[in-house]
Amino acid sequence: MMNKLFFLCCLTLISIPNFAKNYTISGIVKDANSGESLPSSNIFEKNRIIGINSNTFGYYSISIAEGKVDIAVSYIGYETQTLSFILSKDTIVNVLMVPQSEQLDEVAIVGNRYNKVTSTQMSMIDMPMQKLQRIPVLMGEPDVLKVLQLLPGVQSGSEGSSGIYVRGGGPDQNLFLLDGVPVYNASHLFGFFSVFHPNGIKSVKLYKGGFPARYAGRLSSVVDIGMKEGNMQKYEGEVSVGLIASSFSLEGPIKKDKTSFIVAGRRTYVDILSAPFIAMANKDQEYKTMGGYYFYDLNAKINHKFSDKSRLYASGYFGDDAFYVKDESEYNYEPQSSSNSVSKSKLGWGNKIAALRWNYLINNKLFSNTTLTFSNYNFYSEFFDKEESKSVDTGNNTYENRFKYLSGIKDYTAKVDFDYFLNANHTLKFGTNFTKHQFKPGAFLFSSQGSNQTKIDETFGNKSLFSNEINLFAEDDFELFPRLNMNVGLNLAIYNVGSKTYTSLQPRISSKYQINSNMSIKASYARMAQFVHLLTSASISLPTDIWVPVTSRFAPPLSDQYAIGWAYNLTQSFVLSIEGYYKDMRNLLEYKDGASFANVGSGWEDLVEQGTGRSFGGEFMLEKNVGKTTGWIGYTLSKSDRQFEELNGGKVFPYKYDRRHDLSLVMTHEFSKRIDVGATAVYGTGNAVTLGINEYDAMQIPFSPNDYYYDYQPNKITDYNGRNSYRAPSYVRFDIGVNFRKQKKHGIRTWNISIYNASNRKNPFFLGWDEKYTNTVTNDTSGNPIYMEQTKRVLKKYSIFPIMPSISYSYKF
Repeated sequence: MMNKLFFLCCLTLISIPNFAKNYTISGIVKDANSGESLPSSNIFEKNRIIGINSNTFGYYSISIAEGKVDIAVSYIGYETQTLSFILSKDTIVNVLMVPQSEQLDEVAIVGNRYNKVTSTQMSMIDMPMQKLQRIPVLMGEPDVLKVLQLLPGVQSGSEGSSGIYVRGGGPDQNLFLLDGVPVYNASHLFGFFSVFHPNGIKSVKLYKGGFPARYAGRLSSVVDIGMKEGNMQKYEGEVSVGLIASSFSLEGPIKKDKTSFIVAGRRTYVDILSAPFIAMANKDQEYKTMGGYYFYDLNAKINHKFSDKSRLYASGYFGDDAFYVKDESEYNYEPQSSSNSVSKSKLGWGNKIAALRWNYLINNKLFSNTTLTFSNYNFYSEFFDKEESKSVDTGNNTYENRFKYLSGIKDYTAKVDFDYFLNANHTLKFGTNFTKHQFKPGAFLFSSQGSNQTKIDETFGNKSLFSNEINLFAEDDFELFPRLNMNVGLNLAIYNVGSKTYTSLQPRISSKYQINSNMSIKASYARMAQFVHLLTSASISLPTDIWVPVTSRFAPPLSDQYAIGWAYNLTQSFVLSIEGYYKDMRNLLEYKDGASFANVGSGWEDLVEQGTGRSFGGEFMLEKNVGKTTGWIGYTLSKSDRQFEELNGGKVFPYKYDRRHDLSLVMTHEFSKRIDVGATAVYGTGNAVTLGINEYDAMQIPFSPNDYYYDYQPNKITDYNGRNSYRAPSYVRFDIGVNFRKQKKHGIRTWNISIYNASNRKNPFFLGWDEKYTNTVTNDTSGNPIYMEQTKRVLKKYSIFPIMPSISYSYKF
């Protein structure tokens, strides 16, 4: 009996599984040459077939069973690093990645081909900077937003504009983040260039849907841009000279392997180049006119490493646009009389942002990030007029008038967030932030004084508004069961303005089912809330567009977006993805017909209407990621509309940037290390346009109106066939650019020759009514000819960008 019992006990012990102990491998993935961290690197353990991605700051943590491990670490454009060792305790492994040799025939340019297939995240595109800088753009100026316009689901506004409209959303529904700081005005030169110059930028991510819970505050998209950290090992830089602007960047160690810096800047010089010609034209003239325009960008960042667990970053961006005109006149009369006058006009706007960020590794599984940020956007318009006269009869007299308009928004933010790596298939992110907003919706200052008048000093318009915003978020990325991964998150937003407090609970869900190693299907749902509005009345980005908060009269805009997608690795080089989406939007704001920022007789709340919107469509993208020829084909089929009770008779109307078809082809090819070429081709359905004209002109137009309204002049305006019922001509453009590179003693020289709109197509910038004159000849009763001139109002297309060649020179050292 005892022998049988002993046998059963031994059998039971043998049958008990031998559970191996888990240990954690953690560290930072960095560029071996510069020490820059590499976010979203892929860390994969081959034996156990598990993997994880590094976070925004290159940190990773993976827990696996003890024993022999074989880890492969990969990143876009770098050699894959393989690490093999026996794991018997928690281990720190900082991985140094070596850039791929230029001798390789197959070099990944666009991105990791497995991301779209294996990642739970959908509706996101990671745009590498080396690809962005090879794509030809307007005036030869590299531009982040103009490249994003070439992606499916993203549309440009008007011709040449750098603004983006994502999945039927408006210009204020995009959250632009630069090192985590909101940028409220992302455009220069009335929207033709963006403020994001590639020289100081490391990464660009665009989220069109399936938003992670850590993002909040906008309905349609997030553009998350990360600045470079600065080379920890050596000094390097780049200078570039183009037709309208020059730029530079310089980075290097302040203390090697301890502290680094980077500074990058750009400035246009049309005002400097034109100054001598203006001076020549004004020579010996009694009436002189001077003026100019310029914009500049300046990025700076310092990165200090206290230890392997603690690191501090300080970064800033400063940018401005300035347009100015000065008129002077001087007249001398007899006897002993003279007068002179000076008038100055200024128009300026710009951003100032700053961030102080502290990374601290609490333990090998818990990573913390604490940030203080400041963002300030200001717009001003100023007019000054001074006249001095001298006369024997009236003596000396002086008169001065000054008019100034101010608007803007200012944010102060404190936030803390955490990454908690539970295991290879389970990661938590959670955190909170507080923001204090100050809005200046528009104030007018007027002053006047003179020799024989009482001084006038008046301020009127909208008062400054203050609000507070709190966000708490948590997101859980986990494997529900084999092949099915989910990211479930929740964002709680609390917004207080005046005596009103809004609370918004925003659930986010993304899921991915891995059909096989090369194919997956995905689905997502995201609710977004927005507590700020941009009041705009123009088709291009103007500094007079005004940021205002939600109030007790207008509830926060909300959106619910549903998406489903399919991703497939066709070959080693090609990735195909298809997505469909539906987005419902509520509490949208739009100016009443005829209203604008200039209507200061009443508050801005009396100038707007609140309504709803929807957008739905499908997106197709075929990418070639590997090889000397790379690029993509993107196509979007979509529909977007709006409905406001007091606009268009309460009926649904097309959104201004509703485009049924949007097609783009992007290609780059490297002929050799010395020559590469980039080309783009774009087709888009024309914008929806309202054919509004005044009552006099309506009598001359050969069709009947369905509706009309009065603007704030007031003029009676006739709106034919409904709001946005007319389609502008379609948009077609072809661009091409070539880079000629040469290795010099101390660096690489590059000449770039680009042609924007190479087919010279006259694409519409806007439509307007014009007069067409025709001469007719008739005979009177006696048979004598009578010559008559007839005037007819016709719709005319205005274009501003014909074929535009450009050339630039850069030197990288």
